Amino acid sequence: MRLFSRLTLATATLAALMAMPGIAHAKERILTNCFWPPQHYMCTKVLPTWGKWVEEATEGRVTIQIPPKSLASPPEQWGSVEKGIADAAVQFNGFVANRVAGPLVAMQPFVASADAPAMSQALWETYQEYFPDEYKGVHALSMWVITPAEVYSQNDTPINSIDDLKSRKIWALPGTVANLMKKVGVGVVAGPAVQANEVISRGVVDGHIGLSPVSIAQFQIGPYTKSMTRFKTRIYSTSFSFVMNEKKWAEISPADQAAITAVSGSKFGRMAAQFWVDGDAAAIARFKSEWGIRCV
Repeated sequence: MRLFSRLTLATATLAALMAMPGIAHAKERILTNCFWPPQHYMCTKVLPTWGKWVEEATEGRVTIQIPPKSLASPPEQWGSVEKGIADAAVQFNGFVANRVAGPLVAMQPFVASADAPAMSQALWETYQEYFPDEYKGVHALSMWVITPAEVYSQNDTPINSIDDLKSRKIWALPGTVANLMKKVGVGVVAGPAVQANEVISRGVVDGHIGLSPVSIAQFQIGPYTKSMTRFKTRIYSTSFSFVMNEKKWAEISPADQAAITAVSGSKFGRMAAQFWVDGDAAAIARFKSEWGIRCV
């Protein structure tokens, strides 16, 4: 009888423990890298919002953690995920043009739209239909397109023509926009957006292209910029991929994978893109009042 009581108590205790969330299901943590400066809204708003969605969708079984400092340089985000240094990260697609061709469609000259959320939706749907097999070595969570890049002058003469461009030394984002500038005979200094301030503030160049207005504010380039030229047909926009380590993804239960997928994809892409839209509006309001930048 005593043995039976002990077995009953043990069974009840085990059942109670199994009912506790922390015991019944091992929690998964996704170490999610952010290569932008820590104060950038990608690190403070966009990725944390996704983290909240993930935690809610999985009922707390999956959480995310954003390191206080980037675990890898901007070009190495994809590689850091493959190696397991980070579980998930955002990759500027211009740095992986040798690995994926599909997402570059959104970065081709003169296809950009000011409606970044719609561009992001279109890119995700195009990915699903036409190039889902390109993301070898990682699991694609989402991708999105930001607001179009503009052309900026660092002296009193705005850039309004190809001849104006050719007379300047221009900082440009690597890849499509840098290659386009080179093809029309422009002297180019190419580099990641996070390094733009260093080049532009030192006067190494006298113009720049590849950044949307909000990036001028985020990377503190406003004081070195005199004018912004907007073309009727937008020259260029930037696309990003949000990728996850395949092994880490496989450790997550199928039910939670489905829940994460539901809050990623185009939902995440549209949300991220909207931050650039809102940021552009706020940045342009500062152009004249704070930095005296002319919009032509």
